[in-house]
Amino acid sequence: MTWFDESRLDDEIALGAADLRLRTLAESGSRIRREAGAAAEAIAEAVERASDARPRAVIAAGPDSRLLRAVLEPWCPVPFVAWPSAGLPGWAGSLDLVVVLAPEGSDTGSASAVAEAARRGCQVVVACPRDSMVAEHAAGRWSSVLPTSTGDQLATAVVMLSFLHRVDLGPSSDPTEVAEALDAVAIACSPHRDISINPAKMLAICLADANPLVWGGSVLAARAARRVAESIRRTSGRTALAGDAEHLLPVIEAARPRNVFADPYADGAGSDRRPLLVVLDDGVADPVGAEQRARLEEAALARDVRVEAVTADTGGEVARYASLLLHGTYAAEYLRLGLVAD
Repeated sequence: MTWFDESRLDDEIALGAADLRLRTLAESGSRIRREAGAAAEAIAEAVERASDARPRAVIAAGPDSRLLRAVLEPWCPVPFVAWPSAGLPGWAGSLDLVVVLAPEGSDTGSASAVAEAARRGCQVVVACPRDSMVAEHAAGRWSSVLPTSTGDQLATAVVMLSFLHRVDLGPSSDPTEVAEALDAVAIACSPHRDISINPAKMLAICLADANPLVWGGSVLAARAARRVAESIRRTSGRTALAGDAEHLLPVIEAARPRNVFADPYADGAGSDRRPLLVVLDDGVADPVGAEQRARLEEAALARDVRVEAVTADTGGEVARYASLLLHGTYAAEYLRLGLVAD
């Protein structure tokens, strides 16, 4: 059986054992700067190579295409398709732009999609390590490789989004702004900050005896919610659910009334963990999202289910997404740190 020891979150020895994982999170902003700086020349060349005419459609291929879809789908002035499966849509051809994120550069599905795009004469732009398998398959007259090296999915995406913005196919996603947003979260959630003023440690304490339900109202906040839920499952081995309001409402409404006289030690710690609604708020003014949030919070209030909000309301949409994601990932790591086995 495991239990949560919150004193470990401020214990230097315990924090030292988790230093590598926490340091990796703290360096998120620097990875954005490193990738953007290293790819600047290649981005400029790709912009020059891009045709003056807009492509008929933009196809984001490969398993990492969903992040580009979340950013571009509401904004892209031409039809946009995310194609995470192997290969390309049958209609893709020389009038279309194919973009691929391959942070590791070793994914066979991405390599296959890139090779097929080059064979069909599509304009191809790939963000991947320069000497990787995907880069080798991207060789072609209309292909550009934006070199990356850190293996960081978000940093790789920011490099690609910088290119797409400069050819008027995507919103502004200034790498400096995204990096600064990540730096601000790293400072606020630093392991050296006491629990009382550390939002990620406080969220981890809330997660410790709960079954988290993570919800985000906008497209990007919803994606951040799924990623945060994945991190909680990975670090704790416990249930964590992310979804739309209609998916989460039945779980909240099924919560039994809280028994104020229950003894968690006598009854077995964790035997009946209650739901915890975690709201990721990126400040997007969306009437549908506001209505869904109100329904969730009203149901939570009626069932005595606790609600915790994580807010990121400054900067561009990619910077706010990055802030929410890093905040939740820090909380998941602190949850891992605090869990101990008898």
